[in-house]
Amino acid sequence: MLNMFTSYQLSLGNGHIVVVEDSLVQAKKLQHFFDQNNITTAFFSNAKDAFHSAHDRPPVLIISDIVMPGMDGYEFCAKLKADPLLKEIPVILLTSLRDPLDIIRGLQAGADNFITKPYEEQYLLSRIHYLLANRDMKKAGNTEMVIEIMFRGNKYAINSEKKQILDLLLSVYEAAIQRNDQLILTQAELEASNENLVAANQELEAFSYTVSHDLRSPLNIISGYTQLLQTEYSKSLNAEALEFLERILHSAFSMSRLIDDLLQFSRSGRSEIKTTQMDFSDLALEVMKELRLRDPERKIQFHIQEGLSVHADPALMRVVLDNLLGNAWKYTGKTENPEISFGLTESAGKKYFYVKDNGAGFDMSMADKLFNPFQRLHTTREFQGTGVGLATVRRIIERHGGRIWAESQPGQGASFYFII
Repeated sequence: MLNMFTSYQLSLGNGHIVVVEDSLVQAKKLQHFFDQNNITTAFFSNAKDAFHSAHDRPPVLIISDIVMPGMDGYEFCAKLKADPLLKEIPVILLTSLRDPLDIIRGLQAGADNFITKPYEEQYLLSRIHYLLANRDMKKAGNTEMVIEIMFRGNKYAINSEKKQILDLLLSVYEAAIQRNDQLILTQAELEASNENLVAANQELEAFSYTVSHDLRSPLNIISGYTQLLQTEYSKSLNAEALEFLERILHSAFSMSRLIDDLLQFSRSGRSEIKTTQMDFSDLALEVMKELRLRDPERKIQFHIQEGLSVHADPALMRVVLDNLLGNAWKYTGKTENPEISFGLTESAGKKYFYVKDNGAGFDMSMADKLFNPFQRLHTTREFQGTGVGLATVRRIIERHGGRIWAESQPGQGASFYFII
């Protein structure tokens, strides 16, 4: 077997090679390659014209694509091998070789070699060199002998010569080796990427610690001293100074919430998932009770469907309901007679969990941004938030092999549907 990376200098004398390629891009690429190697060629975009040209001026070798309009590569090769004037000309077929049946069809057509796409140019050159160097050698075996083989329950008659069959099978084997080498290289690259990913995750964990500890500590000091000024020095400060302190404290609390949300978003992507069969209705009830405790003055109707269960990670599902029910609670804050529902519905044979509210809603033209980090469809003055919660929810749902989407109209509430 020839080394595919060896350089070859071909001397065709007055001969030339016929190339049939209907892709203009591939034809130009091949033409440039042959010109660089001083190989005389005649290019054709279809097999019919190539066949007539070969009759008028027989080439020393023919290279043909398989998938072509009109006569394909197999038909073209079979027609060449059936012609007394052209049957001794070696034929190389260019193919993707994705089906073992391609080999049988090539044998039936009498092809001398396969070159699989995409191919190395030096490999193509080595195959040309090999076929030309052996074209005058005496063939072994009986050219009239017919071999019958069974493949996928069908019988095929092969009348190719033994050497021709061997060459064709060797070319397929070489292509398989090449692809295997590429797979090994790809695997090595993936392993290197995985090592880089592990290192990146370690850096992310270190960053999370920095955010949670090193940034939170000075933030707590800012909040603490601000509250101290409000309580101990309120009589000494004028109204404008007290307003400034209130704004500082409000911004510190907002930053603290953002830190919490960022940490939750980070953990949602790297924490280990431990699934179990859990009562989803009970979890929703717990979240609802906590929401009522945070704001006991609000009068809101909760509708939680009973008896719902799901096979998932309880801690991560708690994050999902905290965010979805929490958002529903927040965005119904300016609604008269607010209502929030959690349950299971079915459509087209598929079951979906849902969280619905009759709150502020949003414009569906912005729905594609809804689950992206830091994307908010309402201003901070309208509703407080960091824009990270729904991104965290989507990440958790997707890590459970599911998906989430939303439907809404401004002023008519929002419905979030998800599959676990």
